[in-house]
This record gives sequence, structure tokens and C-alpha cells, in this order.
Amino acid sequence: MHYNRSPHPLIAITPVVVLICFLGIAIALFGSDSLSGGSQIALLMGMAVCVCLSMFIYRTPWGVFEKQIKKTLGEVSITLVILLCVGMLAGSWMISGVVPTMIYYGIQIMSPQFFLVSSCIICALVSVLSGSSWTTIATIGVALLGIAHALGISEAWTAGSIISGAYFGDKMSPLSDTTILASSATGVDLFTHIRYMTYTTTPTFAITLVVFFIAGLGRNEGAELQVGDYTEGLARTFNISLWILLVPVLTGGLIARRVPSLIVLFVSSLMAGIVALILQPHILCQIAGTEEPTAAALTSGLARAYYGSTAIETGYAPLNELVSTNGMAGMLNTVWLILCAMCFGAAMVASGMIASITQVIARLARNRVSLVSSTVGTGIFLNITTGDQFISIVLNADMYKEVFRKQGYEPRLLSRTTEDAATVTSVLIPWNTCGMTQSTVLGVPTLTYLPYCFFNLLSPLMSILVAAIGWKIRKRPDAS
Repeated sequence: MHYNRSPHPLIAITPVVVLICFLGIAIALFGSDSLSGGSQIALLMGMAVCVCLSMFIYRTPWGVFEKQIKKTLGEVSITLVILLCVGMLAGSWMISGVVPTMIYYGIQIMSPQFFLVSSCIICALVSVLSGSSWTTIATIGVALLGIAHALGISEAWTAGSIISGAYFGDKMSPLSDTTILASSATGVDLFTHIRYMTYTTTPTFAITLVVFFIAGLGRNEGAELQVGDYTEGLARTFNISLWILLVPVLTGGLIARRVPSLIVLFVSSLMAGIVALILQPHILCQIAGTEEPTAAALTSGLARAYYGSTAIETGYAPLNELVSTNGMAGMLNTVWLILCAMCFGAAMVASGMIASITQVIARLARNRVSLVSSTVGTGIFLNITTGDQFISIVLNADMYKEVFRKQGYEPRLLSRTTEDAATVTSVLIPWNTCGMTQSTVLGVPTLTYLPYCFFNLLSPLMSILVAAIGWKIRKRPDAS
């Protein structure tokens, strides 16, 4: 794609180094808010350095970059629409009572002996339904940590259980922006990507649950679990009914029939909207700011749940935060980040710098195990150096896409390996946006909870183990 000879690897790595430096500055200045603009500026600065080096040293014309940027943005256009539909779905599932119903029944299964394993399962369930580990940890996770304190259970163990469950759900949810980003960056269908991840994620999560189950045995019945405020608040605010669960069941049916992702998300949002109109009209009126359930009020409330921020008063502050949503507007920072990341990646591809870097890597990755191990190692390295999981996912996909293709492996192997490394390890790094956010929210230092995040620690290792076994790993039919 590049206009002249291949850039020297030291030249090729320069934009990445510049990007890392600017990301460090953005994180130092803005912390977890760096995703609201600082990281995007860093990506554009990295792109500018890439373009300048290529144009002045290798005489690459601007038209080459422009063509590649248009091509790359075109490839992710559907992904951006999917992200907006994800925001629409998240809002509708909450105000319709789908997520509150799941929380209502799930939170009641806890006991002191099974607290750790129950916490992990509940956080996994909420994260799958919401598509957000951050929201799960900041709401139900904080509540679970408070319960743990009352029961005398270690905050490090509890934080590890909460984070393990939340990141399992984030990784496997079709609503998750990281899951969507990993699949789109590698050119893999969203649900194909999720199904393929089960071969590494399911055994990892099973081992994690066994560890937390064993750790919880022998605990005496302690203080009354403080779940009453949650269940009472949910029952007081929403019309809780098992019939509501038909929405996720029907959505699962659409997924099983391999209906395109965009259609599944849109249809599921419509189903949840209908349920909201039937069972939760008072919620829609509250969102609309009126008490009279007129057609205009219901329509306004539903529309706002789809596209904007909603705040529902439950009478219990932590629950208010849990049931609040941001709709499609909540996805705009992610959309913005993807656009800037794709521009940086397009510039690296057009200049030939990605190819130069991957040639060095390819010489080290000579077989299936070394290829997957290198991908895992690079994903973790990028999380450490860039401080952001979104950027790590995009860069990891860009760096290895051509290597996987040349060695004949399906792109879904790359998408899975990228998630096994880049998505789940971000929370283990103190200066990563994920690590900073979760340690602040839970009040537990990153290095304190790190040894107990078994799912996050085991996922990269399981990815390499499955590659060594060769389970469900096939080369493309057209590969030589």
C-alpha cells in the first residue's frame, strides 16, 4: 500500500512511541476522563507524526493516506451504527425492567458460604445484560463490597470476584463496546466472535468459579445480607415479572438463528420498548417529567430512553446509579475514539509502517503457539504502554491481521486472542484507564486485588493453552 520502499522498523515504531507519550500525558492530566477527548487527540498526533515521516522521508503522497482512511472508515461504518443500537438497547432493557428483573432474582441467591462465587456470577450476569464492566463494578460491585465488609470477607478477594465476573460479562456480551470493537477491527461477525470465544472463556470462567467456591467454604453464617434495599427498591420502582425475561429469551433465539447483529439489536430494542409501554408506563412518565400517562408522555419517555440519559428515582441512591442509562448518546465517546483510532491505523497501514513492524514480529511467530503467544504478549504490552484497552485492541488487530492471513489462520482466532489478552488484562494495570477507574471506584488498590482476579489472569494463559492443543483452530480453506 505504501508508495515507496518499506520504512525501517525504527522509523515505523516512532509514531507508536509518540502515541504512547501523548497517551501518558492525557492519562496524567485527565485520568479516566481521557476517553472524552485526550486519547483521541493523542491518536491524531500519532497519525500526524506517521504522515509527516512518511511524506518527508519516503515521499509518500497524501492521496495514499486519504484513500486508506476512506477505506478503513467505510469498513467500520456498520460497527458505528451497531454501537448506537447497543446504546438504544441498553436504555430500553433497563427501563423495560429486563435488567432489574434479572438483578432482583439473581441477588437473592447469595449466602456467606457462597458469597464470592455468587458475587462473581451476579456481576457476570449484570455485565452480560448491560455490556459494561464499568457500570457493573461501579454499582452492584460497590454494593457487594459493602456487604463483604459487613460479613468480614476480604476486600481483595471480593474485588477479585467482582472484577472477574464483570469482565467475563463484558467480554461475552453483544452489547459490549470492546467485544464489538475486537470483532470489527478483525473483520469478524460479532456473534461468530462471541461463539468462538466460548472455547477459551468458558473453561477459564469455570476454573474461576471453582476457586471462589472453594475459597468461600467454611465461612460461618454472619450478618444479614444487605440485599433488601436493592430488592425492595427494584420491586417498588419496577413491575417485576418473569414474563419480562421473554425479551432476552427471544433475543437469544435470534442470536442462535444467526440473525445479523444489527437486526438482533434493533428488534430486541423494539421488544423491550413494547414491554416498557405495557408494564412500566410510570417509568416512562418519570423520564418524560410528567405524571399523566398520555401518548405524548409515553412516546417522549421511550424516545429519551433510546437516545439519551435517564435518571430513575428508586428511593435508594446506589440503585439510582445502577438503573440510570445513557442511551445512544453514551456511545458517542466510543464512536469518536474508534474514528480516531481507525485514522491512526489507516495512516500506519498506508505508510507501510504496520507491515514493517509485523515483518519483525512474523519472524518470531513461526507456528500456531508462538503466533498466539506473541499476540497475547503484544496485547498485554500495549495495555501497559498505551494505558487504554480500546487502543490496545485496535493496534493489536492491525499489527497481526496480515500475519494471521499469511499463515492461513481464520480471523476469528485473532479476534478471540485479542480479547483474551487486551480486554481482560487492562484492569490489572494501575495506570491503565480501567485499572485506575476500578481501583478508585472500589477503594481497593490495583495491586491488592490483582492476585485475586483469576479470570483476568487465566484468560491469556488459556488462550495459549488452547492454541497448543489446537482445539477448534483451523486454517482457512483457501490457505496454502
